[in-house]
Amino acid sequence: MKKIFAILLLAFSLNSQAQFGTNLFSKDPIINLENWDKQRVHWGYFLGFNAYDFKLDYKQPGKDIQVKGTTGFNVGLIGNLRLYEYIDLRFEPGLYYTQRDLQFTGFEDQSDALRQVKSTYIHFPLLLKFSSLRTGNVRPFLVGGLSTSLNLGSNSKSKEDNVNNRFRMKQWTNNYELGFGVDLYLEYFKFSPSIRGVFGLDDELIRDNDPNSPWTGNVSSMKTRGVFINFTFQ
Repeated sequence: MKKIFAILLLAFSLNSQAQFGTNLFSKDPIINLENWDKQRVHWGYFLGFNAYDFKLDYKQPGKDIQVKGTTGFNVGLIGNLRLYEYIDLRFEPGLYYTQRDLQFTGFEDQSDALRQVKSTYIHFPLLLKFSSLRTGNVRPFLVGGLSTSLNLGSNSKSKEDNVNNRFRMKQWTNNYELGFGVDLYLEYFKFSPSIRGVFGLDDELIRDNDPNSPWTGNVSSMKTRGVFINFTFQ
């Protein structure tokens, strides 16, 4: 999937190279989509990548759990409501696929030491977008807000725990998000690459049935954090 996405992105870049050079960054560009930002409501979609992690806090000092993240994939829709000239309200529901590997110490058997946490999130962010003054066909912006996520792979309803190789997390979590990006006004649509950080507000860990579990007994909180790189088309 990532290879296909990279090929599509490369093709888009090659086809748009002349337009980027003459209409975006030239001294006197042709103004594209001049009245675009006057729309009250507009729609779009996004594709992108993610890198999720966990922020772990412990009850007692000891050997930390090692977290290894992988690159995941994002896809979703965008609804944009213009509030003021420089402020928009955005709703960006999407699917986020990711995997985090947790390496525990003190185990001889690798099957006990490693937990592969695969997650499919349905992500619901409500964001405020603060745009700068448009210069030609370029307009930088900042974005921030709150989100909630439904983890379809949480194992929250399972009665089995890590003794049975079952790592459990809460199904719902809340986050805050901060990021930045740039709107590029092309001839027929607006293209917006952005980078956004997500920071969990809730402890997501469901402890094992044994309060002295070697996997979860010393963990006081486990919160999601991550980085999103999205490419938006409107």
